[in-house]
Amino acid sequence: MAKKYLIYGISKGLGRALAQAIPQEQDVVFGVSRSKPADAKDNLVWIQADLSQPTEAVSAVEAILGDTPLDYLIYNVGIWEQEAFSDAYDFEQSSTAEIVQIIQTNITACILSLHAFLKNLKGSENAKIILIGSTWGLENHKGKEVAFSTSKFALRGMVHALRETLREHAIGISILNLGYLATECDYTVPPEQVIEETAGALIPLTDVLAAIRFILSTSKATCVKEIDMPAMQDFNV
Repeated sequence: MAKKYLIYGISKGLGRALAQAIPQEQDVVFGVSRSKPADAKDNLVWIQADLSQPTEAVSAVEAILGDTPLDYLIYNVGIWEQEAFSDAYDFEQSSTAEIVQIIQTNITACILSLHAFLKNLKGSENAKIILIGSTWGLENHKGKEVAFSTSKFALRGMVHALRETLREHAIGISILNLGYLATECDYTVPPEQVIEETAGALIPLTDVLAAIRFILSTSKATCVKEIDMPAMQDFNV
């Protein structure tokens, strides 16, 4: 039976891989991004939205979706500070505009989207919500990036609290807390090649796709709460 997906952040990296590799040909993908993917498949309905403007972004998606039932919602969005993950990062040097943009994109747009589209997910027999988090949202990580870390902790809060609301509707909600990804390597590249090219320091996208497929394959009797996926050589956590 054909499934309907709502996937955020589809223009590149993991989001592009999710939109192309997870759905089947007969499925329909509503894909949200600021720029249109260059190699979109025929089953993609692209929705242009700037998630740093959350209210307008949700309205843009609502205008296309309407009351269409959804089987899966995957929020794959995460922006970070300009100097993040480098020795140059300094919280005091982060501008107010940058901090607000990170919060609006990573948190506000997400919670407003979940609020808006629960009604669509209730139309499915086995609906799933998956938020793409980060190891920067786990306890006692060693990262310094304040706004980014704040946003990823917030996603975990959404998942834990919303699970109690969704329980009566048998809608599963999960978060994947991911470490460093090999986003420069296409998802079609074999993991062995990715490991060789990155000296084993980055997670192949195929591993993340496998985790997503596992969650989507579970019955409505099961709720996968969290999956933590740091790279093997990641000493941040």
